[in-house]
Amino acid sequence: MHNKVAHTLARAFLRLGFQVLRFNFRGTEASDGVYDEGVGELDDALAAMDWMRARQAQGPVWLAGFSFGAAIAVRAAAASEVDGLVSVAPAVYRFASGLTTQPRCPWLIVQGDEDELVAVDETIEWMNSLEPGPELLVLPGAEHFFHGRLVELRDAVMKFVVNKQALD
Repeated sequence: MHNKVAHTLARAFLRLGFQVLRFNFRGTEASDGVYDEGVGELDDALAAMDWMRARQAQGPVWLAGFSFGAAIAVRAAAASEVDGLVSVAPAVYRFASGLTTQPRCPWLIVQGDEDELVAVDETIEWMNSLEPGPELLVLPGAEHFFHGRLVELRDAVMKFVVNKQALD
């Protein structure tokens, strides 16, 4: 929740006029529960979505996440109807592979080609197994935490969201 990439995603959506919620998954910092290998964390994401929807009955619902959070956001978007999804350096092979259904919304994956934690080749291979699958933006020279590239990441996310919202 306090990661600079998560902050960048939140700021991108705030700049676009969205209401934004960042939250900790179970077992993180002072949150209740213990890490659950992505199972309980999907429940956390779905509960957070329900909480936001109860407070914001109107307006689009987009999910965005980074790394582990991005993989959980993919699973949450597949399990619940959303207007869009942004996955940054998603840890898909560990936490989102084997989806029986995929998100059916506008979807962007942003990946650095020098990511030392989430291999770009694995992300591309996984993405290519999906039909129709998401859009992919590979940032040359970017590593996992997008050091020195956060403004570029924010601008790419905002451009994608604006373009997809205009199509609705």
